[in-house]
Amino acid sequence: MKIGFIGLGNVGGKLAGSLLRNKFDLTVRDLDKKLTNDFKNKGAKVVNNAKELAEQADLIITCLPSPEICAEVMESDDGVINGLSKNKIWLEMSTTDESEVKRLGKKVLSKKAIPMDGPVSGGCHRAATGNIAIFVGGERESFDKILPALTTMGRKILHTGELGTASILKVITNYLASVHLAALGEAWTVAKKSNLDLSKTYKGIAVSSGNSFVHETESQVILNGSYNINFTMDLVQKDMSLFNKLSKKLDTPLEISPFVLNIFEDAKKKYGSRAWSSMVVKRLEDKFGLDFRASGFPNELTDNEKEEKGYEI
Repeated sequence: MKIGFIGLGNVGGKLAGSLLRNKFDLTVRDLDKKLTNDFKNKGAKVVNNAKELAEQADLIITCLPSPEICAEVMESDDGVINGLSKNKIWLEMSTTDESEVKRLGKKVLSKKAIPMDGPVSGGCHRAATGNIAIFVGGERESFDKILPALTTMGRKILHTGELGTASILKVITNYLASVHLAALGEAWTVAKKSNLDLSKTYKGIAVSSGNSFVHETESQVILNGSYNINFTMDLVQKDMSLFNKLSKKLDTPLEISPFVLNIFEDAKKKYGSRAWSSMVVKRLEDKFGLDFRASGFPNELTDNEKEEKGYEI
């Protein structure tokens, strides 16, 4: 299977790296020439536009920052859709709007190609080692066909159902992660003001009913002071907005989600759209004149688990 990968950013570059590392026939495309040159030097092919990539690949993967950018990559004159033909598969691995992936999916189907959505979850450090989780929506036959590529990019692979279901599940999980992160800011504030040992507090939360994946990962770079989680404020705002938009579409007014979105929007104003998302806790550090520093924590997360072939869950 020839694979084309568009979008070599924080997540996409690591997913594509896993494919290349495991000897897949890979062609890449990104606006950043440095990124594409790095892949070229490692054995990947590089093309001039998305249409050319789609013409050459059996599986075309997009992993891009926003639905708007993905639409441009897909629908422009030299975009993916104009390079599709019968039985080619488009896999949207961006975090996107379910209705948008379905809209583009119809255009893919008109070319007799197959649309699928496959967002990832688990952090950039796990994307780097092929140990991230992947949700996949789309027809089962095509899922089985691309499973070898999926189990190379990720560890635990879940077929969620029809096209769009993976994108909905991803938005839900990102919403929960954002709530946990905002709550951690308050937890660390109370711990610091209570003069607790923050290293011991980290361990205590980790073994308690209050633990979460977000605590185990993001609290480490918060306590270090780097805040470097490889995920930015604008992306949280995008994901939270997608969740709120979905709730409105379902005529389901929510209470917590709009409140947490406001917290992140305030943090984005204070620290900038490209600030690390974990800096949302810095709002409270600054407000109360605190710092949540403790020794022994890394400035960036690394996945210490051995890379293993993934599997369907």
